Amino acid sequence: MLHLLNLLAAIALLVWATQIVRTGVLRLFGEDLRRMLAASMGAWPKAMLAGLGVTCLVQSSTATALIVSSFVGRGLVATAPALVVMLGADVGTSVMALVYSFDLSWLSPLLIFMGVITYVSREKTSTGRVGQISIGLGLITLALQLIVANTGPLVQAPLVRTLLVTLPNDLPMELLVGALLAMASYSSLAVVLLVATLADQGLVPVPTALGLVLGANIGRAAVSMLSVWRSDVATRRLPLGNLLFKGLAVLLIAPFLGLVHVWLQDGIGVVLMQVVLFNLAFNAAQAILFVPFTGLLAAALERWLKVPPSTDDRAPRHLDKLALGTPSIALSCAAREALRQADAVETMLRGVLPVIRNNDLDLAARLRQMEEVVDALYTAIKLYLTQVSRTALSERESQRWTEIVSFTINMEQIGDIIERVLQDVEDKKIRKQRSFSDAGMAEITHLHERLLANLRLGMSVFLDGHVRDAQKLLEEKARFRELEHEYASTHLNRLQDNTAASIETSSLHLDLISELKRINSHICSIAYPILEPAGALTPTRLRASRMGGLDEEVRAHAR
Repeated sequence: MLHLLNLLAAIALLVWATQIVRTGVLRLFGEDLRRMLAASMGAWPKAMLAGLGVTCLVQSSTATALIVSSFVGRGLVATAPALVVMLGADVGTSVMALVYSFDLSWLSPLLIFMGVITYVSREKTSTGRVGQISIGLGLITLALQLIVANTGPLVQAPLVRTLLVTLPNDLPMELLVGALLAMASYSSLAVVLLVATLADQGLVPVPTALGLVLGANIGRAAVSMLSVWRSDVATRRLPLGNLLFKGLAVLLIAPFLGLVHVWLQDGIGVVLMQVVLFNLAFNAAQAILFVPFTGLLAAALERWLKVPPSTDDRAPRHLDKLALGTPSIALSCAAREALRQADAVETMLRGVLPVIRNNDLDLAARLRQMEEVVDALYTAIKLYLTQVSRTALSERESQRWTEIVSFTINMEQIGDIIERVLQDVEDKKIRKQRSFSDAGMAEITHLHERLLANLRLGMSVFLDGHVRDAQKLLEEKARFRELEHEYASTHLNRLQDNTAASIETSSLHLDLISELKRINSHICSIAYPILEPAGALTPTRLRASRMGGLDEEVRAHAR
């Protein structure tokens, strides 16, 4: 009983260790891996090598499948090259199983020791992530040693030997068990290593082990399919295609499995290597055989799974739930959606002036409805970011998380202000058939132009994070305040001169330039999350820098 419990614990350790490695690699290199995959979607050899290489790093073809599926879902890559990447990813998992089949017992304590020291001392840094990966690799090799140590006594037990003799040679059952094990552990790599080790120790017959390995391959594809089951139609294409390829490959080899077993016995003396090399040969043959047919399958998938036209602008387009396990990718998705929210705000702001000039009630109504889009995107981005584990973020990623939250809050508040401005213009000017004076209209036009320029600069600051641009943006806060005071004063002068148009629209004019100043303040607030970590802010003012000092009045007003 104790040996069985130890074996189960070793299996659990193996599964957990593969998860540690996958998580560590994705957090450390997630964005780089994504760019590597995106840049390798040309010729099929390059795409296949990219899938193989990324999978060897993350220890999971499922993780590769989820990343590439998100590309397909967002229209960044076509389905056919993505299928080639997945064929390479399957080979990559098999290569790692082969690597771990060698005796790495001497390496395990070194990896764990160095990994723990590195991770504990520098947990939040990239070096700490490398330590986490090192711990996971060491635990994988340790788990394999524990499995070998505890299967020996089990094989000698009379009850176990009796069970082994009575095991049915039933391939469908072996496929089902192997698939369920891979789905339960979320790792076909762990299942293949486990099955190979058990076969080497005599606990599982080799023919049964081969059937279990084929089942684990099907389970790996099924996990990817289930992971995207609730995603959009386009995202589901790649996992479904991969599952179809895998199922067809199993059907093709199943009639010859007995012959394959004979070949393995004749050519390879070590049982462990028989199972591992069979897994590698199966996936390599699948890749070579099916690469010419990826285009045909992709066309069929696109016919079967057609993307319905989307007319709801409030629905997020870039918040990929598959990316939540990889913070760097998830933050990129949130940033793209935040820029889409800003585009909606810019459309609203740009339309304010035509509404004022042309008394356009229809345009005002359409622009006010867009505020619902801004609010909906803000809510979606906020909820998406709350699902990103803050403890898994590096220092730079934590800063970016804050920047995105701050940006979306400011955009949402700007949308609220614009909606209020449009309602005031409609109630106090259009319906009462009033007009601004020529001078007053010129002032509003000037402020509006500066606002649009500042919003574009703010979007650039958010996207690139350049300190110099952030300083320029914050300078605009004081300059805009000066313009507000100047235009309020000239408006009062027009009132003293009894200008009729100015008297009729006085309240609206003053409220309008005040609201425009508030919008500008929210735009300029985009600079704070950029400038504060750079040390360009004191508690009350901007600090002069060599990149361009600010005059005394700006520094006194900047908050």
